[in-house]
Amino acid sequence: MGRDAKIELHLHLEGAAPPAFIRGLAAEKHADIGGIFDERGNYRFRDFWDFLKVYEAATSVLTSPEDYARLTRAVLEESAASGVIYSETFLSPDFCGGRDVGAWREYLVAIREAAAEAERRDGITLRGIITCIRHFGPEKARETALCAAETAGDWIVGFGIAGDEKVLAPADFRWSFDCAREAGLRLTAHAGEWGGPESVRAALRDLEVERIGHGVRAIEDLALVDELAERGVVLECCPGSNVALGLYSGFRQHPIARLYDRGVKVTVSTDDPPFFHTTMAREFQMLHDAFDWDDGVFASLNRTALDAAFCDTDTKAAIAKKLEA
Repeated sequence: MGRDAKIELHLHLEGAAPPAFIRGLAAEKHADIGGIFDERGNYRFRDFWDFLKVYEAATSVLTSPEDYARLTRAVLEESAASGVIYSETFLSPDFCGGRDVGAWREYLVAIREAAAEAERRDGITLRGIITCIRHFGPEKARETALCAAETAGDWIVGFGIAGDEKVLAPADFRWSFDCAREAGLRLTAHAGEWGGPESVRAALRDLEVERIGHGVRAIEDLALVDELAERGVVLECCPGSNVALGLYSGFRQHPIARLYDRGVKVTVSTDDPPFFHTTMAREFQMLHDAFDWDDGVFASLNRTALDAAFCDTDTKAAIAKKLEA
C-alpha cells in the first residue's frame, strides 16, 4: 500500500515540516526555539495543548516566502513518497505575513511556485485551504478571512478553522465563514476531536460547513452519526494523529470503521505527520492491520476524498484518471 495512489484532504503545511528541516532552518538563522526536540531529534510534546506550543515554536523560524517555498518542496516530497497524488493543505496567513493581504500574496506566490515544481517532478497536485486559528480569536479570524477572500480562486479553494477547540465557539467565527463563502470558497472546520459531539453539531449549524476536520467524537452520539450519513457530511479522519495524542489507545479502538460501517463518508489523512510519526502509507497499512480493510475499501475512501475535494472539475478529472491508472 506504500506507493498506491492516495488523496489527502487534511494536512497542515507547517505541521508537516520534517524536524530536520526546522532544526536546519533554526541553525541557519541562529534562532533559539527551545527544547522542542527529543534526544532522537523528533518533536517533543506532552499533550495536545503542549503540541500547539511546540507547533508555534517550530513555525516561528519560517519567516519569509522563500522559507515557505522550501517547506512546501520538503513536505510534498514526503507526501509523494507515500503515493499521495492530490493533497489539500491548511495555510494560515497568521504565520505568513501576519494577516496582511499584501504580504500574504507574496507568501502564496512562493508556495504556489514550489507546488508547481513538485507537480512537475513528482506528479503530486496541491491546493490550499486558508485557516483561521481559533485560539487567536474572532477579530484576527476576520483579517484571515479577508486574506482568503482576496486570494480565492483556482488554487485557494477553501476556508476553515483550526486550533484549540475548547476556546470560544464556532458561532463566534460566523462572520469570517460568511465572508469566505461569499468569496466562493468551500468550507470545513476542525470539530469533534477535543470537543465532543456537540462541537460537530455547532460547526454544522453555525458555520454551515460541508466537511469536518476529525469529527470522530460524533460516534458518541449515534443520532448525530446517522445525521452525518444522511446529509453526506465528509469527515477528514486522522487516525494516527488521534492515537498519538491519546484520544484513542490504538487503531483498533479508533471509531473510523464504525463510522464507515454506519454510512458516514470518511477519508484518511495524516494531520501533522512528523509530529505523530506517521505517513499516508503508514495510515493505510495500520487501518488494513486493524480492520482487515482490503483494496476495495481503500478505493472507496479515495473516491470519497476525490468527491469531497474542493478543487475544480478539471483538476478532479485529471486526478480521477491517475486513480484509475
